Amino acid sequence: MNPRSRPAGGLGRRMVQWAMTSTRRLPADDNLADVAPPANRSPRLSRRAVFLGAFSVVGLGAVAAGGAVWGRARQAGQAAVEAVRQKVRLPAPGGAVPIVPAPATPAVLSGRPAITPTADFFLIDNAAIRPVVDVSSWSLSIGGRVSRPFTLNYEQLLALPSIERVVTLACVSNGVGGDLAGSATWQGVRLTDLLDRAGIGAGASMLVGTSTDGFIAGFPLAVAQDGRDAMVAFAMNGEPLTVNHGFPARLVVPGLYGYVSATKWLTSIKLASAGEAVPYWVGQGWSADGTVLASSRIDVPKAGARVSPGPVVVAGRAWHQHVGVKAVQVRVDGGAWAPAELADSLGVDSWRLWTFAWTATPGRHNLTVRMISEDGVKQTGTAQPYFPGAATGWHKIEVDVK
Repeated sequence: MNPRSRPAGGLGRRMVQWAMTSTRRLPADDNLADVAPPANRSPRLSRRAVFLGAFSVVGLGAVAAGGAVWGRARQAGQAAVEAVRQKVRLPAPGGAVPIVPAPATPAVLSGRPAITPTADFFLIDNAAIRPVVDVSSWSLSIGGRVSRPFTLNYEQLLALPSIERVVTLACVSNGVGGDLAGSATWQGVRLTDLLDRAGIGAGASMLVGTSTDGFIAGFPLAVAQDGRDAMVAFAMNGEPLTVNHGFPARLVVPGLYGYVSATKWLTSIKLASAGEAVPYWVGQGWSADGTVLASSRIDVPKAGARVSPGPVVVAGRAWHQHVGVKAVQVRVDGGAWAPAELADSLGVDSWRLWTFAWTATPGRHNLTVRMISEDGVKQTGTAQPYFPGAATGWHKIEVDVK
């Protein structure tokens, strides 16, 4: 049975649980949005499709009978969590605190800033029903192949030295030019601080994060030790995490896709050897290597837009977390690549916004973007669907100039 399914109510409960269990196939949108199947693969049911199927089999009345009671209890739990969040006083982070300069967001993109507001941050996780955690009884355990396992409650976690960093997170299911990516200012405790306290034991090669409801994600231990600002985050954009984004704590690992690293509602971190633990999505056939690939997209103008002849500002963003963005290039109608102007950098782990001045002539035109990473590697133009790893290819749009 899917441990995420907690509604009460006889047959209705069992059918809802069946629906949730039957849809854990793709890292899909929490808001029950359909996810397009990868090219050359048979379509898979979305959460929405399975829920509607369950409702048609059981009948809305049977599902609603227990769901109404459960829903009221959940609402009460969410209200209690929100009351706790409002009282949390975040500690001051140590070291340099990120400063977001105005030039990090070009004027043409004023409605889509470099730092994504929490309310607009994409929501992707494996929870059909997001856990509501009672922080008074919550704890985070550090164990597995360690010398000195220990446990922290929420107050103890906040009392530890913390850092604050701007990090872009992206979903492996994001298509070329998609919007399943966002940058936020995260505050939390360095993973290396916790691992040093626990003492890495013999044979440890993998770090496994477990959610309150039993979901697990994992990645090579070496990633947490290579100097990147991986953390157990408890705050996002200057406020305690919301329920949607993992309250009370979650993992944030720059340079890895969320399906192998971004465990929300975190309750344990374990060190394991190869084969001792299989992360959920890896067990479903997704690549064990969740390294973020170089990506870029055009935000302005929109695909299919109509623009006037003359000066047109093309703009967007590019990212390659833990490597950095060196340059962005744009071409018109398959012509020569031309350099775009980069906005101020927010750090190697954040995306970078860009603009390109184009003199538009009447007719229909294609605009294509690619980025070059700090290591000099050009973003590949080879089109690849997002299963079993991330999608690749250049983002291209068509616009009409009239």
